[in-house]
Amino acid sequence: MGGPGSPGSCGTPAAGGRTGVSFTSPSSAQSCSSAVCRTTAPPRDRPEPTCPDDRPQPAQAAPMAIPPAYVDLGKPARDIFNKGYGFGLVKLDVKTKSASGVEFTTSGSSNTDTGKVNGSLETKYKWAEYGLTFTEKWNTDNTLGTEIAIEDQLAKGLKVTFDTTFSPNTGKKSGKIKSAYKRECINLGCDVDFDFAGPAVHGSAVFGYEGWLAGYQMTFDTAKSKLTRNNFSVGYKTGDFQLHTNVNDGSEFGGSIYQKVSESLETAINLAWTAGSNSTRFGFAAKYKLDPTASLSAKVNNSSLIGVGYTQTLRPGVKLTLSALIDGKSINAGGHKLGLGLELEA
Repeated sequence: MGGPGSPGSCGTPAAGGRTGVSFTSPSSAQSCSSAVCRTTAPPRDRPEPTCPDDRPQPAQAAPMAIPPAYVDLGKPARDIFNKGYGFGLVKLDVKTKSASGVEFTTSGSSNTDTGKVNGSLETKYKWAEYGLTFTEKWNTDNTLGTEIAIEDQLAKGLKVTFDTTFSPNTGKKSGKIKSAYKRECINLGCDVDFDFAGPAVHGSAVFGYEGWLAGYQMTFDTAKSKLTRNNFSVGYKTGDFQLHTNVNDGSEFGGSIYQKVSESLETAINLAWTAGSNSTRFGFAAKYKLDPTASLSAKVNNSSLIGVGYTQTLRPGVKLTLSALIDGKSINAGGHKLGLGLELEA
């Protein structure tokens, strides 16, 4: 191939210093298919193409969390006070699951003071494809219960439950229809108890916004045509802190605080006061994880009742709980209670 000015060359200087393409003979067309012609510089005034993936994308706001149901407001604090203890009871819980997916839960307990033994059996089967759950219950009072629940099928976030109980000894029957609807920022519930005297309607609503929670709970007795329960609640919730206050029927006032101090330590405080009474009930509880398999719980209230619990996972599926309740005002008088619990799961 010749120099820049020779026939057959495909790149000649052009005015303005830009590189152009010229054809001096028919044979030069073959030369212009060379790599030099294909890499001709584009005009400088032409904008460079941009990749769509490199363009900044607008930020999307995270969806608001679903608030808890009214009965679950303040639950973390209550769990610190209640779980890990079994004063005055020797209890055994067994949970198993068959190959077909049926879950069995058997529970039995003996009261060390009265010697009364209670037991219950529950079977549960989930038909996930249709959002159905079937539950059968029986206890030592010879009461049979059947529960059918359907969730996220009629509407997204809606759960409807049909609950019935029957006592063969007395012939007493009862029925209840429960409904719950939960979405971002809202959690609603409505239950109807069917009774021969007249059904009772239980309703609840919880609204949440940026950590703040407000709830209302009521019960309307259709036989008496009046409200038999009228409760309000306000709280605040973050990742490791929860505050809960409530007013029940305008006469009972309560509050609780839950704080997760660290990965190993959780604490809770509760307060309660009844109108017309000068006494205020309060308590403090804590749970400390000694290691991944053991935890220690302790609580005390203004009546000087001291509770201590120790939970140890002996092996996967086997959990042992030891607890004791001590009356601080009369340590030498006796009356203290011990508890033993064993949970088996397979």
